[in-house]
Amino acid sequence: MIRNILEYLERSESRYPDKTAFADEGASCTYAELKMRARAVGTCLAQKVSPRMPVPVLMEKSVNAIYSFMGAVYGGCFYVLLDPKLPSQRLRQILDTLKARVLVADLKYKKQLDGLGFEGVVIDIEEALKTQEAPVLLEQIRSQRLDIDPLYANFTSGSTGIPKGVVVSHRSVIDFMEDFTQIFGITDRDVIGNQAPFDFDVSVKDIYSTLKTGAAMQIIPKKLFSFPTKLLDYLVEREVTTLIWAVSALCIITTLKGFEYKVPSKVDKVIFSGEVMPVKHLNEWRRYLPDARYANVYGPTEITCNCTYYKIDREFQPGENLPIGQPFPNEKVFLLDEEDRLVTEPSKKGEICVSGTALSLGYYNDPRQTKAAFMQNPLNGQYLEPIYRTGDLGYYGEDGYLYFASRKDYQIKHMGHRIELGEIETALERVEGMRRGCCIYDEEKNKIVAFYEGELEKRQIVKSLGTALPAFMVPNVFIKMDRLPITNNGKIDRKGLKTQYKEGLHG
Repeated sequence: MIRNILEYLERSESRYPDKTAFADEGASCTYAELKMRARAVGTCLAQKVSPRMPVPVLMEKSVNAIYSFMGAVYGGCFYVLLDPKLPSQRLRQILDTLKARVLVADLKYKKQLDGLGFEGVVIDIEEALKTQEAPVLLEQIRSQRLDIDPLYANFTSGSTGIPKGVVVSHRSVIDFMEDFTQIFGITDRDVIGNQAPFDFDVSVKDIYSTLKTGAAMQIIPKKLFSFPTKLLDYLVEREVTTLIWAVSALCIITTLKGFEYKVPSKVDKVIFSGEVMPVKHLNEWRRYLPDARYANVYGPTEITCNCTYYKIDREFQPGENLPIGQPFPNEKVFLLDEEDRLVTEPSKKGEICVSGTALSLGYYNDPRQTKAAFMQNPLNGQYLEPIYRTGDLGYYGEDGYLYFASRKDYQIKHMGHRIELGEIETALERVEGMRRGCCIYDEEKNKIVAFYEGELEKRQIVKSLGTALPAFMVPNVFIKMDRLPITNNGKIDRKGLKTQYKEGLHG
């Protein structure tokens, strides 16, 4: 039985010591080099901090970041990526929550580091890599580790304005990865093209699929996602086979007609998540890469990456909803109505709830928010069964699969009607000539606002929507954009759109 994710690294190192494990734009490492350097960093950390403590890592996604992550684990701790490009205020909030004693940094970001006011010990990653390994110390730490110990923390937005640190254990990652790699057929022959930032849990699937199977992972520079031709060159040159990407990242290529320039023909697995995948864009991918396998996966950070999956097994038409599918093994996914009653009948909506070993350990240093989101299953009065309430609304289709409807907080009350903005966005997708659409609600003026990519004018859109939606659901304001803004995590930046709209930056 695997109890620590380091066993993934060590098993792959014993099988493929000289094989490339991770590579970024300017560096790479073999499995043997990764193990050796991670143990050096682990020794450095173990001499300075107690086990089970957080180790913030201030650097961009890179091979050095992987050394830092695995080093933190060898040192008995858990890691937290701090993106140097994030605003200093947010990074300070994260550090205030962590109360960390050490911080590992790439000192080319010394200016950002100096602005954080960190009072603990700062470790230069380059110096840490030179540390002489202490095998006895590392083994002593390893013998005391439990599979329920923390592995990493990712910080998500908090309703209070303070980021929440979702802490995930070794056991949760192991239980998820054992099934994830088997279900999608990821093996040592794969080259995984990493799109996600390392402070976003999509990257967890990239990193641990690689370590578990002995695959290789190519870390794609973030800047390439602004230049589709360069991005496609990178995928082809690095012989990438597997994309585990956010929906918006896939849509960048199709929106800018990247496949007319080049098709990355070795890609045979495309797994997407984070938002509803527009069928027009999915069909474009399938047109150029018809032999690849495609899957829609769903789940919030709090339940370790994903809790449901659906392998695309038929053609879908624009405007059709893709299922989010069926639960992964070891996870129970169900719907509760507003009175906490189980929802099973088709088409009836309920809040998506999850229990099982993939549940995270809660929010770091935040018992109040943890208690609010993680609670006893109201359907089980016999024994302790924690569940996570996702805040997402879903429903079962006639096919028995689960479907995502919308966020509970995308549900608005407009002109006396309860409306889900996700339903309007689905209707926008059906409009001929519409590339992508997103809706927000202006509560002060009682207006639904639609932002969209495409050459259409308001009159054309209204006419088309009028055939699909009741008049009270047709947006009142339409704002054309060259490209919808996306967050660091690859999702449409709804909060940014709302801010720009309120500030009158769209007229």
